[in-house]
Amino acid sequence: MIDNLSKEQRLRNMKSIKSKDSKPELKVRKLVYALGFRYRLHKKDLPGKPDLVFSKQKKIILVHGCFWHGHNCKRGKVNPKTNANYWSTKISKNISRDKSNIRKLRSLGWKILIVWECKIKNLEQIESRISKFLSQST
Repeated sequence: MIDNLSKEQRLRNMKSIKSKDSKPELKVRKLVYALGFRYRLHKKDLPGKPDLVFSKQKKIILVHGCFWHGHNCKRGKVNPKTNANYWSTKISKNISRDKSNIRKLRSLGWKILIVWECKIKNLEQIESRISKFLSQST
């Protein structure tokens, strides 16, 4: 469990976590590609540099890690015992930034689907949600 790690182990662990090309993101990208949809990655000219961008459809898929984005699930509700104030503030800022970016994207006319890390375990359900989202006309 994360609470039993030494400072060095935790530091090494946290440094290994990626903001791009994470395992959940790669699974979603592979799934989307297999469904026949093509996308752009992390478009810098859009608020928050969204994970997958479907420009012609004006649709975006965001792949959120449960811990980092404060999801209402077991993994998202983890409260680290070490440096608790830092993590609480960090996650609160992430949630606030996410809401702001989503609001900006929607005001620009983008449709958004958020895929949570914990939901990726059920690939059939995620495939169905993504297929429906991308197949619907705007």
